[in-house]
Amino acid sequence: MSSGHGRGRDTRIAEDFAGAGDEAAFGNELNAGQFAAVTAPDGPVLVIAAAGTGKTRTLTYRVAYLVQHGVAAERILLLTFTNRAAREMLERAERVAGGRVGGLWGGTFHHTANRMLRRHSRLVGYDENYSILDRDDARSLIRTCADELNLRGRHFPRPDVLMSLFSLAANSGQDVEVLAERRFGASLRVDVGDILRVHKLYTERKKSLGAMDFDDLLCRGLELFREHPEILNRYREHFVHILVDEYQDTNAVQSEWIDLLAAERRNLFVVGDDFQSIYSWRGAEYRNILSFPERYPDAKIFKLETNYRSVPEILEVANACIAGNPEQFQKELRAVREGFRPPLLARVPDGGAQARYVIESIRTLRAEGYRAGDIAVLYRAHYHALDLQLELAREGILYVITSGTRFFEQAHIKDVCTLLRLFGNPGDELAFTRLLGLLPRVGRRTAVRIWKALGGRFDPADAEQRNKVGSLLPAAAAKDWETIAAVMAAAGAAGVEAGKLLDAFGAGFYHDYALENFEDYQRRLDDINEFIQYAEGFSSLHELLSEIALITSLEAEEDRYGEAAGESIRLSTIHQAKGLEWSVVILLWVVEGMFPSARTMDDLSAIAEERRLFYVAATRARDVLIMCMPALRRGRDGGVVPCMPSRFVQEIPAELLRVEDYHGAW
Repeated sequence: MSSGHGRGRDTRIAEDFAGAGDEAAFGNELNAGQFAAVTAPDGPVLVIAAAGTGKTRTLTYRVAYLVQHGVAAERILLLTFTNRAAREMLERAERVAGGRVGGLWGGTFHHTANRMLRRHSRLVGYDENYSILDRDDARSLIRTCADELNLRGRHFPRPDVLMSLFSLAANSGQDVEVLAERRFGASLRVDVGDILRVHKLYTERKKSLGAMDFDDLLCRGLELFREHPEILNRYREHFVHILVDEYQDTNAVQSEWIDLLAAERRNLFVVGDDFQSIYSWRGAEYRNILSFPERYPDAKIFKLETNYRSVPEILEVANACIAGNPEQFQKELRAVREGFRPPLLARVPDGGAQARYVIESIRTLRAEGYRAGDIAVLYRAHYHALDLQLELAREGILYVITSGTRFFEQAHIKDVCTLLRLFGNPGDELAFTRLLGLLPRVGRRTAVRIWKALGGRFDPADAEQRNKVGSLLPAAAAKDWETIAAVMAAAGAAGVEAGKLLDAFGAGFYHDYALENFEDYQRRLDDINEFIQYAEGFSSLHELLSEIALITSLEAEEDRYGEAAGESIRLSTIHQAKGLEWSVVILLWVVEGMFPSARTMDDLSAIAEERRLFYVAATRARDVLIMCMPALRRGRDGGVVPCMPSRFVQEIPAELLRVEDYHGAW
């Protein structure tokens, strides 16, 4: 099946351009909608570019069109979210415009703000040779500030967590105190006032060092425009046209900065898709694109709805799903490709059967001629793929994970496994030193010293050894050790049950540890909860530990050979898959509470974003879309919980789907 991209366009376009020089070639490269947007007259323009409709092509040709119509390249500003996107567009525009785009201002928001600030930094209190802190620099400085305030070693959030909090506040325009209270307000171990003290000192220290972090570049850039109208007017005069990519992902600071810069000439050309706004958790504000016509009442709006990626049956499903969101620019994807077959809804008994079904489907697809690299398995959350990862490893099917580390290699899973490993093998020094390393003021050297003092063996069921560890730990770690020791004592007395041990360790210690140490702590707790449910399925601790070791070893072998062969199935969260595409997409756990996520169920705006996420997942597929819907999932008590079909599936008319019932037999 050919995508048909670049074929069958309206021949009138080329005729209309007859005699227009280089522009005549545009008619061979653009469809009618793209052409109308590219050749729009001056003034504000909103291009709503649905999935697979040629957003990058439209921006590229707009740049070329402006240059061909006499706009000097250096008076065009092109804003993107990645340097790679900017380079790609400029290279393509240069080819289209015949090398006439040299000098164009193109790059990320941060890059452009820095370029301006270098010229006017004294106006915002910095020398022109200010330093820019990268992530490691910022982390180190935050750590230093916490040390100076004598907050390290206590139950205080790690620098990565604080950096994420400060960044979200800067990018969303929210107060640090509000965000800190939202995250840590229920914790008995974290004082929000201490977080504010670190933020204040961090801000002061950056200034004294003559340094900005990445967020400062945007915030100081906005400050420059707000407080120095003479500078703002200079740039307003300089830039004749401003173009913005992925406009739906802009945050509050970026949106205001753009509006200020474009206010005089109002030649603002923004491209985006409100249907693909899925990053609110990192500060993106999709209302920026929705409110564009209100802020620019005379804006010309163009909708790109001709999709060159997917077969029509997939697009019909995507259209039906996203129609459930009321607050959006209504549009409908139209296919240029020929029909193939409807997306498949696979009803399976449970997560294990789902994994077996996916493996059978992969084998069938390979037999049809699809390469492994043509197939992606997508999911809402990382832990949704646990059963599948285990089955893929057992079956020797190579896979790579776009969305992070393999399940049992993740830091938080290895952390909570330490207790299991010690109960299984008191001679496991690596598990012991990792466990002690979770405690305040305990580094590897201290942990090794204690291990040697124990004679190279630690039995967590032995009260004498637990007490000895407590006597050798620094005072800052004593209280946490008491909590962990109590969990060990209860588990030893009751006979070790892995699920209950993990549950107690999480409730007594690790939940708070995750809150203080991981930016994405909720995702990690979800993983641990899934691991607890997985552990409940084993009759003994040794059986569970043996299975984990076997799977980890098999995965290590796959890592050695999989990438070199280039024949690996792709596993990814949907967030990580945005902007990518595959011939085949298999979507896991399309049930209520999993997709949409249980944490979004009572929030209408969150459900709307979940629906957009489902739309993004569906539109990654070119030829084949398979959605898996288990009837049951494991419960925390070792039992099973019935699953309801995802509302997103229920919203799809039945005639648009094929339905297959799979009962788990090989």
